[in-house]
Amino acid sequence: MDRRTFVGATVVAAASSILAPAAFAQSAPKAKNVVLVHGLFADGSSWSEVIPRLQAAGLNVTAVQNPLTTLPEAVDAALRVLARQDGPTVLAGHSFSGMIVTDAGVHPNVSAVVYVAARAPDAGEDYTVLAQKFPAPPASAGIVFDGDEGRLSEAAFLHDFAGDLPEAKAKALYAV
Repeated sequence: MDRRTFVGATVVAAASSILAPAAFAQSAPKAKNVVLVHGLFADGSSWSEVIPRLQAAGLNVTAVQNPLTTLPEAVDAALRVLARQDGPTVLAGHSFSGMIVTDAGVHPNVSAVVYVAARAPDAGEDYTVLAQKFPAPPASAGIVFDGDEGRLSEAAFLHDFAGDLPEAKAKALYAV
């Protein structure tokens, strides 16, 4: 199973388990919404294969368009989407957005937070300090900076970030 299939199955399973009655979770509200937050070097379309699966399970799904500017602005974007949800909501984040969902996860609509291949920090924990505790991801070597703006080189994106996708699809994702 490739990484994207695994991520999709993980989010679907997590959201479905919240919908299903369970003896240990009788007091937890059943979620009817899922808010998905993408990580760095991506956009909301990175959830495009997960969204239909969640919708087929009867969930209202929204992907946040993380502005990729500052952590506070990214958290604000997630909070704006959470405020539009009607009822209990599963908040899921991938990669760097573990930082975002930790901070936004205190929103009253959030009934569960799911970390998908993401760092799961304590509230207010500094990302730089947290990142130093782990080996650098391979794609980090391919970050190119234009002033304050960082992006992945095409080679790093195709090989390290989207290496499990067919080349044509990876190139299309790199273009966006």
